[in-house]
Amino acid sequence: PEEEAEVLNMPGRGKGGKGGKGYGKVGAKRHAKKALRETILGVTKPAIRRLARRGGVKRISSLVYEETRAVLKGFLENVVRDSVTYTEHAKRKTVTALDVVYALKRQGKTLYGFGG
Repeated sequence: PEEEAEVLNMPGRGKGGKGGKGYGKVGAKRHAKKALRETILGVTKPAIRRLARRGGVKRISSLVYEETRAVLKGFLENVVRDSVTYTEHAKRKTVTALDVVYALKRQGKTLYGFGG
């Protein structure tokens, strides 16, 4: 109960607008921060294998996985860059689904089902 009250009364949180990070009086830190690993490795070998299966591939060379990650990273960097450009132009801080739709359309990859 005492800890709960402290968590509920954290400064800079809640329904307020532009609150800070809320580093006021807080209790013990419960989760140690993980070391930042290469996030592209989150695209796992089985995930790439499933995508290949969907595309009709039967066997996959071991070199395909790293190449796929490299291509995906490049593609995402371009889409995110364009999406953020649309967001900044609209003077917003939140990237919307429409920003991503327009970024993909700009790259010749029209996406249906998310407005626009």
